[in-house]
Amino acid sequence: MQLKLTAYLAGPDVFLPSAIAHARRKIAICARHGIEGHAPLNEDVASLPAMSDADAWAMIYRKDIAMMEACDVVIANLTPFRGASADSGTLIEVGWFLGRGRPVFGYSNSAAPFAERCRRQVAALPDPMPGLSVEGFGLPDNLMIQGAAVQGGGAIVLPADGRDQPFDSLEVFEACVALAVHRLGGG
Repeated sequence: MQLKLTAYLAGPDVFLPSAIAHARRKIAICARHGIEGHAPLNEDVASLPAMSDADAWAMIYRKDIAMMEACDVVIANLTPFRGASADSGTLIEVGWFLGRGRPVFGYSNSAAPFAERCRRQVAALPDPMPGLSVEGFGLPDNLMIQGAAVQGGGAIVLPADGRDQPFDSLEVFEACVALAVHRLGGG
């Protein structure tokens, strides 16, 4: 008997211009691996454009929490977004799953280690702070993110060839889904 998992597909993918089509592709990949994927989109909320900002963000938050409650595992897009690290909202979602003792899996389309990305970002500052330390360890992101994946029984999957992939590439995502299925006894 194959394990039926539900996965919350966390990540900043909702900001892509083709977010709905992208989410459908991710859900289809999950289905091929026996996982029911849930992407936190809001295309089904017709009243969203007419809401005040305060009502809209609160509604989206409640809807995302309800979706996370219904899922067994998180598969998070940890590709750097708007900086050297993963999206801050995605990291809250990862922490939510970890705090509930649910498995945490992540992937990044960036092959460059976190320290390298941080050094580039610090060097680009108009007035870099002398002696500002940069976290090393050769990890794909901040050590707390790596720790969450490991403690959550998962992992962070990176491009197999060691080369950065486009932000919207789904090759590494699919490898992460396959690893989640394997580790959680579904394949």
